[in-house]
Amino acid sequence: MGTERLKIPLPNSGHYGPEQGVIVKVADWLKREQPRARLLAHGAQGVSDSELVAVCLGTGHGAEDVLAFARSLLSRFGDLTHLLHAEPSELLKVPGLGPAKVAALKASLALAERCHEIEVARKVVCGDSQVVMGYLRHALGGLQRETFACLYLDTRHRLIAFEKLFFGSVDRASVYPREVLKRALVHNAAAVIFAHNHPSGVPEPSASDIQMTAELKHLLGRLEVAVLDHVVVGSGREVSFAERGLL
Repeated sequence: MGTERLKIPLPNSGHYGPEQGVIVKVADWLKREQPRARLLAHGAQGVSDSELVAVCLGTGHGAEDVLAFARSLLSRFGDLTHLLHAEPSELLKVPGLGPAKVAALKASLALAERCHEIEVARKVVCGDSQVVMGYLRHALGGLQRETFACLYLDTRHRLIAFEKLFFGSVDRASVYPREVLKRALVHNAAAVIFAHNHPSGVPEPSASDIQMTAELKHLLGRLEVAVLDHVVVGSGREVSFAERGLL
């Protein structure tokens, strides 16, 4: 970030702009105001999405300073979730996003997902639905194509594994029961939680979702594997089959 330039306000100006401020190198910015320093001093809650993205990027592009570049990326992709879940090939099409920056963004997402997975694994899944919802929100919420996934649980309903199994439209019979049963046996699961996302952002279950879940529950029941829930992930909201009484 040290080679970039940012606009900073003159004392008491309150905002950025050429008429209010001057152009200086990021390295010359007041250290306590730099995104990295603010992140370390205040934690993630104390910085904006654009500042977090700026820390990951490190540098801007062309005439854009790193914060302006970060803001333009968030605007282009819609929000932080869609930016981080975008396909690498799509990100690499953006001028200024090379392999190093794309890898940094993907690494930040992977770290968050792994932290959530560890948190889920440490807790009794059946007794902490909010932890499960939060994990699935991060894992599936920003994906641009419909994805069917499964959490495999042991006899105490603790997480054994999480797998994304099928991609495409769940409504078009892309979920293969044989593969679901096979993976449950591979993991020696005593119970499962299904999940899939609706890229439209609306998490309401379809008639096809309900029928598919009933069929899978029947087949897994013959293997003595319980289906605890099926969660549909939308844009910032999730719907639980168990809470709706659909299981």
